[in-house]
Order: sequence, then structure tokens, then C-alpha cells
Amino acid sequence: MRVATDIGGTFTDLVYTDEDGGIQVAKSHTTPPDFENGVIDVIKKSGIGEDAIDTFIHGTTVIINALTERTGVKTGLITTKGFRDVLEIARGNRPDLFNIKYEKPEPFVERYLRKEVSERLNYKGEVLSPVNEDEIKEIVNYFKKQEVEAIAVSYLHSYVNPEHEQETVKKIKELWPEVGVTASHEVTKEWREYERTNTVALNAYVQPIASSYINKLNKELTENNEINQKFIMQSNGGTTTFEDAKEVPINMVESGPVAGIFGAAVLGELIGEENILALDVGGTTAKCSLIEEGEVKVSTDYYIERDDRSAGYPIKVPVIDIVEIGNGGGSIAWLDDAGSLKVGPQSAGAVPGPVAYGQGGEEPTTTDANVLTGRLSGKNFDYDVDLKLVEDKIKEKIAEPFNMTPEEAALGIIRIANSNMLNALKLISTRKGHNPQDFTIVAFGGGGSMHATALARQLGVKKVVIPVASPVFSAWGMLMTDLRHDYIKTYIKRLKNLDIPEIMEQWNGTENQAIEQFKHEGIDPENVVFHRFADMRYLGQEHTVKVPVPGGDWTEEDLDEIIKRFHELHKKNYTFNLPDIDTEIVDLHVTAFGVVEKPKMKKITRETTLEEAQIEERKVYFEDGKGWIDTKIFDRELLPIGEKVEGPAIVEEAAAITVVYEGQVLEVDEYGNLIIETEEL
Repeated sequence: MRVATDIGGTFTDLVYTDEDGGIQVAKSHTTPPDFENGVIDVIKKSGIGEDAIDTFIHGTTVIINALTERTGVKTGLITTKGFRDVLEIARGNRPDLFNIKYEKPEPFVERYLRKEVSERLNYKGEVLSPVNEDEIKEIVNYFKKQEVEAIAVSYLHSYVNPEHEQETVKKIKELWPEVGVTASHEVTKEWREYERTNTVALNAYVQPIASSYINKLNKELTENNEINQKFIMQSNGGTTTFEDAKEVPINMVESGPVAGIFGAAVLGELIGEENILALDVGGTTAKCSLIEEGEVKVSTDYYIERDDRSAGYPIKVPVIDIVEIGNGGGSIAWLDDAGSLKVGPQSAGAVPGPVAYGQGGEEPTTTDANVLTGRLSGKNFDYDVDLKLVEDKIKEKIAEPFNMTPEEAALGIIRIANSNMLNALKLISTRKGHNPQDFTIVAFGGGGSMHATALARQLGVKKVVIPVASPVFSAWGMLMTDLRHDYIKTYIKRLKNLDIPEIMEQWNGTENQAIEQFKHEGIDPENVVFHRFADMRYLGQEHTVKVPVPGGDWTEEDLDEIIKRFHELHKKNYTFNLPDIDTEIVDLHVTAFGVVEKPKMKKITRETTLEEAQIEERKVYFEDGKGWIDTKIFDRELLPIGEKVEGPAIVEEAAAITVVYEGQVLEVDEYGNLIIETEEL
């Protein structure tokens, strides 16, 4: 049996394939800080036999939580003499341009824990000065006195030649075997000194946390189960083994969210939708990503805590291009100092949760607003919902300051939450030159289906897809993943007089390295698939365009084709190209997939009618001044295939609901997905 679990801010989700190839799901509450307990809870809740699990795939928020909550370990940094302050200097560009009080983000490693070593390579990787091992010994003794728990090593130009970093790591381990050590070349082989140094510092900062968590999870899993394969989801949309995840945990920074994005691409291929806006709304956050022509975009220009006021922190590892905001079902509605209504980013989380949970929550949330407006039914909660308490809290905190009814206030909360999500969708679409009307929204997570249809109306999107198992779709996406590793190295060469044998040596060497890594992970070479990309630019440019390039041995004709593709992609991205300007490669990027057997989606049969699928009719409070409307409520599991449900309507399922507005029509496709389309006026 193939099982996937995904830890969210509020719930821990599980998806597995049963003996008939069907998809089964389970959901339980997340258990911070001992997240592994929530995983074991949801396995028990699913009723899976203790010896039934053959493959286990896991997505976790442990790494991003450790970074955002600053709960990593005390970390020291060793760097080239003269470069102690690269984390402090960072980049000169800043988002809040006219703020004269602007402050750069505080480095994760304080200055007194950043130490320099006399060593130097030139930009070609040639040794100018050897490593001074006596200085390393002094630094290690100093770090011991400071009770440092992890050490990051980042030397100038080590992406070209890691020799000095390797010597330093070896010496540290001889002097202090217990401490965790990470060298920058082990994490990234791309240039850009600040980004590379920050990435290795953050990896060291979370490494002991990741190792402890993975070890505890592994112990819990193996106590009652004999599992042949255990994998963890990475930020690039692929998986890796538990052991490899402990070495470079920064690759798990977006471990959970990206699985849903990848799953949306897999689903899109199945149902014939190549252009997708993937929307994942959970209890704490909303995430979205754009998929064009079936391609999930992966970038190493990833930041945490970056917004219009803060430059954030760069992490130069491959991450699916994703926008995340602090808006979910548990997001708290509040008034700022000017009396304006805000929703999020603070969340009620799993404990105490929304007011509707009856577990001591005092602040109204998006979930409470959906309960009060009749979208969510109290009888579908794990708890006894006190509707009067929900109404009182929304009235006290939101309605009375605005002199409005509790229902109007609740609708205001929903509209603000929708507005926040709409802005996130615009960031990945209109702000990048895409027309949302050319895309289909695939919505998932506990709140995705509840908000997606309203967002589609505002964006002009004609079709919304709510997939099977939508509340736990990120875990479903994990079931569909292969093992994946990305190998990116800086290799600056002009295309005009490129030495083909030399670059082929680079490609082949990287691919052989991947094959060896996959052998270690139990994947046969015949099951390894490679995709090559070159990050390219015009001479004189700073940043690059990622260009798919041919596999195998290149010819002169291949070079002409690569240049042609670059010109086309540059025009597509930036609206112009410069065919008379020379081009150059900056980075070589090999994506290697270790292909594993995955479940296939089954077509369903259903001999039910719309009358049988209708549970009840209840009043629901709608936008556009329509107020309370008698609305038909349907059970998703009973909806017949191909029959149309006209809005307004609500479709209920375990842990989620889908709102269908007037002017929208819903039907179930042959796989059990809900397809909602806007009627042509």
C-alpha cells in the first residue's frame, strides 16, 4: 500500500490507495510541537493495517516553521577572510524604497558567531592561498565555548572548486565530531555570494531540528510497521529518502505545499487542462502557483518573509514557483488602529481554533464567518458548534464597530479573505503577463473549494475544478510524485564559440552523479529520466531565462536551436529579444527523476439521482445584496455523473464544501472531480 501524509498548520492529512486502486483519505488534528504524533494519529484513524504500508511519503512544515518562528539552533558561520559581513551587507536593492527608516532583515547568524579563515580561490577555482588550519582550530574552540550546535562553511568561489570547503569540514569533524556541519557546495553550486551564504547558514540552522524530527518520525513508524520505502517531499516537487533529507533539510522548506501544485499538474494532464491556476487554501495559509502548458515552474530565486516592506531571506535551492499568504480557514478577523477590517495573517491554528470549535477560541475567523452565513453546517464539525457564541463573537468584535448586522460582518470577513487570495492569484497571473481567463482554477485544501468560485467570478475565469479528495489533495499529489533531484551549477560560457566536448563532459558528469545517487536510493538506472535546462542571457544582462535543451550528445545544429529557443523565450517573458546580441550560458541545470510506480485514477460509476443527492435546503447568506437565499445542499458522494447542478447551491463532503453561485453550473466528471463553469451571458 502506498500512503502519503501532509502536515498542515491545523490538520494532518493522509491519502492512500486501497487494494482496488481507489483513493481513500483521513484527516486528524496537527499536534505541535510533536508533529510526528499527528502522523501516527491519522494513520490509526485511517484504519490501515499495521503491516499494510509498503511505501510512505511525507510532507512537513517543520522546516518553514523553524525558520519563521526562529526555533532553529545556535549556528556559527565560517567564511573567507574579508567576507564576514556578507549576510549583513546583503543586497542594496530594497522593497520599501522611500522608507528612510528601512532596516535590512536581521541575519540568522549573529556577528559574534561569524568567523573568517585565511584562504582564497580565484573565480576560476584556482588556489591563491591555502586554508589556514590553525585558524579553524581556534574557531572550533571558540564555537565550543559559545555552545554552538551547528556550523555553516561558505568560502568564496567554492561553487567552482569545493576543495577548501571539503578540507575545512574534514578538520571540523576531526576536532568536534558531534557538531552538525554544512558546506555551501553541498547545498548549492550556483554563484551569488550572499544568496549562497544565506542558504547554507539556514540549512545549518535547521539541520539538527530536521534530524531530530525525522528520527522521531522514523522510530514511531517502524515500531508498528515494516515499511520498505520511506520518502519525504522536497520543495522541487519530487521526493527523497529520509537519510538524504536530513543532510540538506533546506530542500524541504516548502515540502507540503508544493505537492498540491504538482498534483494539480498531474490532474490537469488527465482531464485535458494544460493551463492551471492552482489554489490551496488550508487552515493557516493560502498558496497558489501558475502551471502553463502542463509545466510546473521551478526556480532557485526563492525567499522567505519577503513582502512589500521586507527584503526577506533568499534560499538558493530549487522550489516550485509559489506565492503564499497568511489567509486560511483559521485566519483571525481583526480591526487595525485605523478601524479597518483585516483578516490574517494571525491564525487560531489547531488550538484553540475558531470560535466554532468550542475549544476556547475567542477571536472570529474565516471559518466562523462561513458558519454564520450558512455555507458551513455546524453538524459537519467534529465539535458541537454553538452558533449563538459564533454570532456573539462576530457581533462584538466586528459588527458593532461598523454598526452592521452579524451576517453582514461575516460576509465582510469572507470578502476581505477573498480579496487577499485574489491579490495572490494576480501576483502569479496578471502581474506576470498572463490573462487569467486563459486558465482553469484547480482548488483544493480544506478551504479551496469554499472560496474558488467567488475568486473565479472576480478574475473572469470560466472554469473551476475541485478534485477528488480535495481537502487532502497535497497528500494525493505526493502519491503521484517520483523521486527527484536537481543539480544546478554555474558554468559561464558564450554560445558563439562553445566547446561542445567540454560542455558534454559537464552534462554527462552530472547525470552519472545522479545515477549513483539514485542507486543509493534503490532506483535502477533504467528508471532514471533526465531533463536538461540552461539558464541563459544576453551579454551584459544580469539575470537569466531558463531554456530547455536537448539531451544526449550535442551538434552545431543543436546550438543553433538552443539560441533560437532562448530568443523566443526571452520575447515571451520580456516582450522583446535582441537577435544581434551574443548569448551566454550562466548555469547548467539537470533535473533527474527516479521513476516509481504510481496509482492510476479510476473512472467511477454512480447510479444515483440529483434528488437522492440532495440532503436538505437551508438559508445561505450571499453577496451582491441578495441576502438570505433558500439554497439546495448536496452530498458530493451521491451526485450523479454528468448531471448539472445550477447555482446557488452548496456541495458538502468530508472536511470541505463547494459554493456554487448564481450563474454557475456544476457537474461531476467521470473521475469524480467537480467541474464548475460560468454560464455564458
